[in-house]
Amino acid sequence: MEDLAHASGATVRTIRAYQDRGLLPTPERRGRANVYRETHLARLRQIADLLDRGYTLASIKELLEAWDAGRGLGGVLGLVAEVHGPWTDEEADRITRAELDVRFGGAQDDEAVAEAVELGVLERVPGRDDEFLVPSPQELAVAVELHGAGVPLPAISGHLRELRGQVEHIASRFLEFTTEHVFARYLGHRPPTDSDAAEAASMVRRLRPLAQQTVDAELARAMRTFATRHLHHHLGTEESFIDGRPRPVLLPAATMEAVQNLVGRDNVAAFVTAAAEREVQARTLDTLAASHIKAKEVDQID
Repeated sequence: MEDLAHASGATVRTIRAYQDRGLLPTPERRGRANVYRETHLARLRQIADLLDRGYTLASIKELLEAWDAGRGLGGVLGLVAEVHGPWTDEEADRITRAELDVRFGGAQDDEAVAEAVELGVLERVPGRDDEFLVPSPQELAVAVELHGAGVPLPAISGHLRELRGQVEHIASRFLEFTTEHVFARYLGHRPPTDSDAAEAASMVRRLRPLAQQTVDAELARAMRTFATRHLHHHLGTEESFIDGRPRPVLLPAATMEAVQNLVGRDNVAAFVTAAAEREVQARTLDTLAASHIKAKEVDQID
């Protein structure tokens, strides 16, 4: 057993516990010695792999019993690999502490680095105190750009924490939605049959991009709506919105009749639109000029 423990990386105590739970086949007995073969080593590695993927020992036992009964684990392990595999094409990178400091303006900030490690933006490399793994170079690049634009590092970290909580809620809801309407029929058995697991893995590959695409589309829509509203507010040309859409404005009948007499029925809409845009531009110019005058007055007082 000591040799098996050494080869597998598991402790003797762990191997005995697996045997007691029925996870590991009984070894061949030769006299007083137990003989462990490659099958035992392969089973230990299989158990370790499933544990790393988040399976409980009870679930692993069910899977292994299905395997031993000849039902096969190829589809199940394929499903596990599909779910636990990367959900992005982005590749991790490495960065030294010196490079990190340069990208953030040259100043050393141990507290900010520690917080980045806590958030998972950076991961320490064992045995290399001056080097970090960057799981998402894009996320780090966003932080660099925000800091370069004047956003303090604590504010960036706080925003990431808030954003992560919201995104995790979206991910949870998407999984609940797809489980209810798509995957329930594949996961009705414990463990699922090999064919059901293989089909579910294929479905994961098909649906995986949809979450990203949906979030991208909705984020773009929301950013446009709120950025427009924010800009109008600060320029003094704020519009009224209903459910994210501009509120219709009803013009007096006399005004519409006057416009129609002036430009003709077919040109009323174009005329009103042009007049509204001209008014918005005029108000914007007035606001900018007033802001400049106030700034000059403040400078003169100083």
